[in-house]
Amino acid sequence: MDRLRVGVIGVGSVVREIYQYLYFRSDFSHLLDIVAVADPNDEYRNWFCDTYGIPQNRRFRSHREMLRGVELDATQVNTPDHIHAGPTIDSLEAGLDVVVPKPTAATVKDTHAMIQTARRTGRLLGIDFHKREDPRLKEAEARYQSGRYGELQVAVWYMLDKLLVADPNARPMFFATPDYAEKNTPISFLTVHLCDALIKIVNLAPVEVRATGYSQKLPSLEPVPVKGYDLVDTEIRFRNGATAHIITGWHLPNTAHATTVQSGRMICSEGLFDLGLDTPGYYELHSDGLRQINPLFKTFEKDGTVTGYGISSPGRIYQKILAARNGRLDAKVRAQMATPAELGFYTSLVLEGAERSLAEGHAVAKGVTAGPAVDLKALLVRELGAAAATEYGY
Repeated sequence: MDRLRVGVIGVGSVVREIYQYLYFRSDFSHLLDIVAVADPNDEYRNWFCDTYGIPQNRRFRSHREMLRGVELDATQVNTPDHIHAGPTIDSLEAGLDVVVPKPTAATVKDTHAMIQTARRTGRLLGIDFHKREDPRLKEAEARYQSGRYGELQVAVWYMLDKLLVADPNARPMFFATPDYAEKNTPISFLTVHLCDALIKIVNLAPVEVRATGYSQKLPSLEPVPVKGYDLVDTEIRFRNGATAHIITGWHLPNTAHATTVQSGRMICSEGLFDLGLDTPGYYELHSDGLRQINPLFKTFEKDGTVTGYGISSPGRIYQKILAARNGRLDAKVRAQMATPAELGFYTSLVLEGAERSLAEGHAVAKGVTAGPAVDLKALLVRELGAAAATEYGY
């Protein structure tokens, strides 16, 4: 087999911004044959299929119709986070391998169900946390786990988007749907990126989460206000006693030099290190303004190819799936792909814990909600039972 027959489930904003380039303009495109699309949104489905020549009989409103009607090797589930589980489980049960953008799912119950189905069916499940392929984070992982910095004590990371990302009044609409920031928080959109990266670097299990949310800018928007959080500080305590603050939001002024402003500091027992995620080294002064260009994430090369870690992360998952389909995937690589950390389980646990903390919080000032600490083992036992909690190391 030279190419994977892929069915794409969901072709909204994440496909427009990232995956269309992976499928058709990347160094991995020759591995992929995008043969069918399923999306209930007529506009999104027809945009993608018309652009890339997907025939009418390969366009579906339902992923189940697509699974019944087309021969596939894999699917990519690009649906909203809270409905990742259904299409993923249906695809795995149909004998297909699956790629899912971060996070794995919005709850540990869904994440657990996806992981268990992959194990039972023997199919591969790959989660695209694309920051795992950021060369700066890979270097940090190698150096930290070599023992160079000793034990993590305190970490502070931030990832802040321009307001246009969450503003339903922005024209043209940038990324999220108009009601996205009302139905979601920066935790699911941004915190999960940094949480997964942090866990991958330090290889520690989270045990407690507390969140503080700020809702002061979005409600003031005009003419359409948003009932949502501008900023959330998620405090995570790890098994070794270390604490991390992951601060995320989407209300920076649109004049900011980058769509996303981000960095982190890790303070350890034997030193500290900074992750200059906000300094890719390319700025332009132009009539459009002073702008940061991020070629590390997504580089548009002169021949039309698109590279960068945002493309290579899912691309390498597909390389492994193709190798497995051809009987050439190394057993150690396959085993690593199936670990809870690699499958994003602990990040889903932090996500659900932080969201619950906010939901149970109380107002401490105008527009500020302080949540209580959430014991993650207790959350696991309540949602999955004691046996499953033990299986995940709690």
